[in-house]
Amino acid sequence: MTTAAIAGARRGPSVAYLGVHRGAIELKAFFRERDAVVFTFALPAVLLALLGAMISGVYEGSSVTSAQYLVPSMVAAGVASTTFVNLGISVAADRADGTLKRLRGAPMPAAAYFLGKVIMVLVVTVAEVVVLFGIGVLMFDVTMPTDPSRWLTFAWVFVLGVTGCAFLGIAASSLASSERSAGAVMNLPYIALSLVSGIFYTPISALPESLVTMGSLFPLKWMAQGFRSALLPDTILAQEIVMSWEHGKTAVILGAWCIGGLLLCRTTFRWRGRGDG
Repeated sequence: MTTAAIAGARRGPSVAYLGVHRGAIELKAFFRERDAVVFTFALPAVLLALLGAMISGVYEGSSVTSAQYLVPSMVAAGVASTTFVNLGISVAADRADGTLKRLRGAPMPAAAYFLGKVIMVLVVTVAEVVVLFGIGVLMFDVTMPTDPSRWLTFAWVFVLGVTGCAFLGIAASSLASSERSAGAVMNLPYIALSLVSGIFYTPISALPESLVTMGSLFPLKWMAQGFRSALLPDTILAQEIVMSWEHGKTAVILGAWCIGGLLLCRTTFRWRGRGDG
């Protein structure tokens, strides 16, 4: 055995290896909680189905219906639900039941724990998006784009949105004093931001100007706008706040929230509960 191999054996498994295995554990634990699985996938899906069925009409100058306009916005809400809400509740539960304390004292690096959470979040989020796409196609005749550039737009908005919302979810998990309060702590800002970000309004230009200004400060509004730019034709731009998809501004704001969320995680994250010694 070479010196490098001996040194590697002494160091133990890599962070990536441990993170992947931790991710598998996280996924098994998530899918065993049937009520959590149903609620995570059902909330955005049911809202999309119900709200889409309640509205009708075609926007002037475009072939896009009100329900079709709603689909990309609800995809953004679904991404936020599985990252910000679900991840925040999961981390808060790990802190409350002592999992984080035990992992902190174990030889497993902290990075492996977070990598496992990232893997779980990515798998669940992709599944959520597929479900919402399916509802959009089957119920509201949404046509998936065939232009690769639109899928590229969807991809970078998705990556930045997932990253920023995940960091914010981890940071916000420290606000929950117990596992029981985690649901309320995470869902309240999620619902409020969905309202001010125009998620449930079709089109967003119908939203009061004060709420548009407020929603523009947060990532959910820009994620929804980015997804609309990828999934809807440009003829719908007349229904946006400005006659532009503002891709540059979207990238800057989402990127800023990724950096800000990371800084919040580093300054607010706690391995122990508030009552622990």
